Amino acid sequence: MERKRNRGRIGHPMKILALCTGNPESLPGKSYKTGIFKHAVTGAVMIDAEGLVGDAICNRKHHGGVDQAVYVEGSLTLDWWSRELGRPYEPGTFGENMVISDLDNRDVAVGDRFLTGDLVLEVTSCRMPCATFAARMADPKFVKRYTAAARPGIYCRVIRGGVVEPGMPMEYTSFSGDKITMPELMEAFGRRLPGADRTRYLAAPIHYKLRAMLESQADEAR
Repeated sequence: MERKRNRGRIGHPMKILALCTGNPESLPGKSYKTGIFKHAVTGAVMIDAEGLVGDAICNRKHHGGVDQAVYVEGSLTLDWWSRELGRPYEPGTFGENMVISDLDNRDVAVGDRFLTGDLVLEVTSCRMPCATFAARMADPKFVKRYTAAARPGIYCRVIRGGVVEPGMPMEYTSFSGDKITMPELMEAFGRRLPGADRTRYLAAPIHYKLRAMLESQADEAR
């Protein structure tokens, strides 16, 4: 596979900066509990097909599952958000499970892979902001703000599980087919795709829910 180098700090080796898990917690003014409050852990964590062992996922209709097992944020993107928010960014603030150094979310495409130790992650889709995210950020306009920033987080499936810990080096390989980047996925969310784009999306290892929706569109077009 072709190696991809990220804009910003070309050639720098990547590593895991933080691993984050959470427990069910209540949001102010909400009756339900959420696992969005993630906190950095210091030791080793087992990652299996469902994600980080011990991490709380409360709403399994929209979160978690095999194609959203691990939520990744790149450090270059979080540095941008730190400047945008006007305060230091604490790992786990966006509900991410893993922070990877020298990575810009905008460069990442479906099918790209992250490898460290025995662990192999494959990118499936982008993070779409929701009302729970806005409540966690204490900003009712944060869904629009996050969408306008066009730097969405990265969801991955686990190709091979393993035990990982902060500081481990991370290898990054780029998908060999047509690129469907995280910003493109965010922009296309909820839209009916033209036939050529639909074919391009279906040729990549996209999230199974998006695949089912696009296959349904293709059947209707026949």
